[in-house]
Amino acid sequence: MTLSPGILLILDGWGEAAPGPGNAVAAASTPHLDGLRARCPSVLLQASGTAVGLPEGVVGNSEIGHLVMGAGRPLEYDSLLVQRQAESGALRKHTALAAACSRLASSGRALHVVGLCSDGRIHSDLSHIGELLGAAADASVSQVWLHAITDGRDVADGTAADYLRRLRKMADTAGTGTIATVIGRNYAMDKSGRRDLTEHAAGLIADAVGERTAPDEVAAVGSEGDGWIASTVLNGGPVYPGIVDGDAVLFANFRSDRTTPLVDLLHERLESSGRTQVRLLSLAQYDTDTPLETLVERADASGGLADVLDEHGVRSVRIAEHEKFEHVTFFINGRSAVERPCEQHQRVPSAFGPQYVEHPQMNLGEVANQVIEASASSDIPLVIANLANIDVVGHTGDYEATVRAAEVTDEAVGRICRAAAEHGRWVALVGDHGNAEQMTQTGADGTVRPYGGHTHNPVPFVLAAPDGRRLAADLSPQSLALPAVAPTVLDLLGVQAPSIMSAPSLLGGAGSRAEHKD
Repeated sequence: MTLSPGILLILDGWGEAAPGPGNAVAAASTPHLDGLRARCPSVLLQASGTAVGLPEGVVGNSEIGHLVMGAGRPLEYDSLLVQRQAESGALRKHTALAAACSRLASSGRALHVVGLCSDGRIHSDLSHIGELLGAAADASVSQVWLHAITDGRDVADGTAADYLRRLRKMADTAGTGTIATVIGRNYAMDKSGRRDLTEHAAGLIADAVGERTAPDEVAAVGSEGDGWIASTVLNGGPVYPGIVDGDAVLFANFRSDRTTPLVDLLHERLESSGRTQVRLLSLAQYDTDTPLETLVERADASGGLADVLDEHGVRSVRIAEHEKFEHVTFFINGRSAVERPCEQHQRVPSAFGPQYVEHPQMNLGEVANQVIEASASSDIPLVIANLANIDVVGHTGDYEATVRAAEVTDEAVGRICRAAAEHGRWVALVGDHGNAEQMTQTGADGTVRPYGGHTHNPVPFVLAAPDGRRLAADLSPQSLALPAVAPTVLDLLGVQAPSIMSAPSLLGGAGSRAEHKD
């Protein structure tokens, strides 16, 4: 098989919006990206809502973005599957949940609900906790402890107190539930491997060990920013005793990656202290070896890009900095952590830790170096890389730092594209979701706040091909979405896409598909 080699370059957080206040991408000096978009074929792709398998109106994220780019079809994401059960009432009546609550009611033990307290719908939706409280009330569980993780990232910073009030109101409405602890997501949902951060949350929930106490949930909110609220035990009501053997813990986040470190560490802490009869449940399926009872199973993502490359023996290299490494391996491979024989995974270490505002360049120079080195190899037809800066720095909410992140990303794109041209490679550039193009948010009171979350905006897809290949002009608006990336990459390589990939190639190539074999 003769292959046309190329590079899939994913610019994380690169969304499209009109220039204006808060658009860090438009404000940045990006001559290389501007030049590519001026002379190369490009199109905007939908990256949020039902186009990628999320509930209507929900912003995109890196996980679903990479997942559907690799799958070649929209996949009903965990949030949509959970939301459907919540709206139908099936979640409240879920057999496994009802059975767990019944056991707790009979034994007099407590239910602990742990979740991100916001409605950003990236990791959680506060309304789901209301359904879980309803199930506990239906079963007459004697005590429900709520462990609130404050956000400030998927929703505007400074809103934690409002969400905590809403959680309290939900508990009052359900007739059960006491907010026992409050902690920021940067402790409870760290995924950078900082065990010391996760320990704050594990100790707080398991043993009621916090850095401070507060009489109520609103008093727990300090000036450190919602994501960094210190571990706080509330002492204005019933005394929280920690997790008692025989209790059950239900993790209410529907996304796995930022929740599993806490799940694993909490399980380890309970087991090592002899609390071996604590049942652990999760609202959605998590990627962990910790024994969990899952309420809502996830959709099958097999048959995607990685499977096709493997079937045809096409070598690929995956390159990303630590923060986005899982996205170009686990997620784009259909949630498979296996490094296949034809794959080479290259994790670039973070150069400056979490100090993104001070170092918006991160370790992008080394990412670009490795992409350029791989592109020079004639036996590697496909390089897949993620340039993380725009998204990671954008999440800080710091506008000036994000402008700089966009500029260093542009410099890296220029280097990579020059190297690709030297070796006759095509380059497909695509965003996975919006972020840095909309860095302010106006509240209900008219206050404009910095915003570091994701957006509903479409993302650019740009093709720089040495043979002058162009994008099709007759694709339907519905087909212009992230799932089209895998069929397009296969088309560019010269490999036939399987029939399970329902999205079309953006090249328009007659839309032929090989029959999918289950």
